[in-house]
Amino acid sequence: MATPNRGQILGKTFKVLKNHYTPSTPPEHRDVLEHLIYALCLENAPYEKADEVFAQLQESFYDWNEVRVTTVTELTEICRGLPNAAATASNIRRSLHGIFESQFSFDLEPLKKENIGKAVKQLGKYDGVTPFAVNYVVQHGLGGHSIPIDDGLVQTMLVLGVITPNEAEKKVVPGMERAIPKSKGIEFASLVHQLAADFYASPRSPRMRAIVLEIDPEAKSRIPKKKAKQQPQEEKAAADRAKKGSRAAADKKSPAKPAAKKASAAKAGKSAASGRKKSASKPAKKKAPAAKKKSTTRRLTKQKPR
Repeated sequence: MATPNRGQILGKTFKVLKNHYTPSTPPEHRDVLEHLIYALCLENAPYEKADEVFAQLQESFYDWNEVRVTTVTELTEICRGLPNAAATASNIRRSLHGIFESQFSFDLEPLKKENIGKAVKQLGKYDGVTPFAVNYVVQHGLGGHSIPIDDGLVQTMLVLGVITPNEAEKKVVPGMERAIPKSKGIEFASLVHQLAADFYASPRSPRMRAIVLEIDPEAKSRIPKKKAKQQPQEEKAAADRAKKGSRAAADKKSPAKPAAKKASAAKAGKSAASGRKKSASKPAKKKAPAAKKKSTTRRLTKQKPR
């Protein structure tokens, strides 16, 4: 899938999204670590949900070290409003562990003094820190120009025709920072993230369909299709076939009826044989004439002269 007008599509996306969303900017008082933890909450999630979870983390624990030593199960319960609560909870805990074990503190402010490349490399070394979180910290905590990319944004850019399937597999959107100037980077990132979060939650909703087609009418064929529901008659037929199959399987497993038939046939054969034996034994009692002949012979011998 060729993308010759990538910059034009991104420019039109920016223009259309201004009519549907309001840009959101983080509070200025957050330090680098807070930007990082908030970014982990924000990945694939709406701003409202991320705000709630981040505020609850700050209210429920005394400091970030207490968050580090708590269980993933407890953190998952706090993150339950996010799309991937368990993964987010694990990433938060692992990132805090990685940062603390590397420097025995949670102070990431020295990264502001480093050049962007070195800071990105350092952030990427911490276990649990995702590429989305790194880009978010670069944009909001370090003053760089890097638009955060999560799964929702990758899916959205693929449907809009901005990236190819191969680029989607690599989770990259090449040329986005060139198409969007740095002065508009934070605004564009906020708007496109809201679109991506809504698309990630419900890609086939009428609202998403309308926004996507407003940006690119040719994207109609790329919008995920709904799975066809099985008709009631088809479901009934399938249930009947399943019942017949289960009955046939039960008959194969339990051949009791044929055995009973054989037993009854054998019983009938035995009764018939016994009947024949009885009928054959009755004439055997009528062999009295043979005994009379024997007695007649004896009388004749008695009549012979001495």
